[in-house]
Amino acid sequence: MLKLIFMLSTLISGLFADKKEIKVRPEGSEVAKQSLYDFKMKSLDGKEVDLSKYKGKKVIILNTASECGYTPQYADWEGFYEKNKANVEVLGFPANDFGGQEPGSNAEIATFCKKNFGVSFPMFEKIQVLGSGQHPLYKWLSTKSLNGWNDKAPTWNFCKYLINEQGELVNFFASGVKPGSREFQAALAK
Repeated sequence: MLKLIFMLSTLISGLFADKKEIKVRPEGSEVAKQSLYDFKMKSLDGKEVDLSKYKGKKVIILNTASECGYTPQYADWEGFYEKNKANVEVLGFPANDFGGQEPGSNAEIATFCKKNFGVSFPMFEKIQVLGSGQHPLYKWLSTKSLNGWNDKAPTWNFCKYLINEQGELVNFFASGVKPGSREFQAALAK
């Protein structure tokens, strides 16, 4: 019963969340205690990836799901990645936190992404992006005392965090923001 209540409250909050919300790191914000480069993650095939390998590039971090209304964004982000991968990385992190919309195993997720959207950008093992089991990466992304300015956790699937070339969090974008949006393109140009 509690699980059903949680799923319903998550679904309702997702329906009413601002899907176009954008947050920008304020000038003069605190120095972050960590950077993206402090994290090591497991890829969908179980290999450890040191995120410091992305030094010098901008990085977009997405929390993804295979059974969501935003799932077609895989194609948008794949197209963006193919055009920009020399300077920008897209990293996908499947999560089942919103309405149970990512129920599959890591192997099933990998097959789904490749078969349906031709995803070639790096995908990582399924993690929690909210709650008591929140992965340390998402704790860093959504805790002001760790990242220097942002306290915004994902509000639904396909929220985006933009990291600059120094590994610092600089923007949050809600689910409805796509790579071609004016706001995203302006943030990327900085």
